This record gives sequence, C-alpha cells and structure tokens, in this order.
Amino acid sequence: MQQQISVITLGVAALAPSRHFYVEGFGWRPVFENDEIIFYQMNGLMLGTFLQASLEADMNRTGLRRPGAFSLAHNVGSEAEVQPVIDRLLAAGGTLLRAPDKPPPGGVRGYVADPDDHAWEIAWNPAWPIDAEGRVRFGV
Repeated sequence: MQQQISVITLGVAALAPSRHFYVEGFGWRPVFENDEIIFYQMNGLMLGTFLQASLEADMNRTGLRRPGAFSLAHNVGSEAEVQPVIDRLLAAGGTLLRAPDKPPPGGVRGYVADPDDHAWEIAWNPAWPIDAEGRVRFGV
C-alpha cells in the first residue's frame, strides 16, 4: 500500500473563527466551503475543518474528544520565518503554546493552537529541505 495521507479533517466548534485563523494566519485559500466544512488544498493532501457535531455524525462517533497529544506542523524555509508566522497566527486568533526556541536536534520551533485547540508546530529544520512545491523531505 502506498504511504500517503489524503485528507486531514479537524473538528471545529464554528467555521468563522477557524476560517479566519487559516486564511488570515497562514494565508491559505479555501478550495471548497459550505455551511459545515471548509477544504484547503495542501501540497499533496487536503486539510478540512468540519463542524464538530457534523464530523461526529459523519463518523458515527459522538461525544467530545479533544485533540490530545498530537500536533500538525508547518515547516518554513528559514529560521527568520518562524516568528513572523507565529505572530500572524496569534493575530488571527491563535494561542501561543510555546515560544520559538532551539530544540537539541537543531533548528527552531514554536507551537500555536488554533481556535479549537489543535496544536500547530511552526518550525525550521536545516536538515529537512523544502522544495518549490512546499514538500518537506526527511534529512538529506
């Protein structure tokens, strides 16, 4: 089986604040939206933000389930880009979870939560180059 992820769907309480975070914070543009879901075309996969109750109904799973210990990551091309991305996300309704710092393996990373508490790592890793399409590669 091919190693791939086609869609990541995040449950959200309300579409408007979520949309504001992703459009104004990251600068992403929806490729589809209706009253329940918004899709963003990423580099090789889709990111969806789906009203929590609708997502639960779609999965046949009810009851509030918080994200827990996982994060999504947005890597940038240089160390200097980390703080400005974090600043834009905070201005767009995000919450700072961890200020940028330098982890032991190298690079720079910080964490921001979206309005629904989904954690995003904003990182620059010199060992993970990003190609022209925005795809990151593990150590080169």
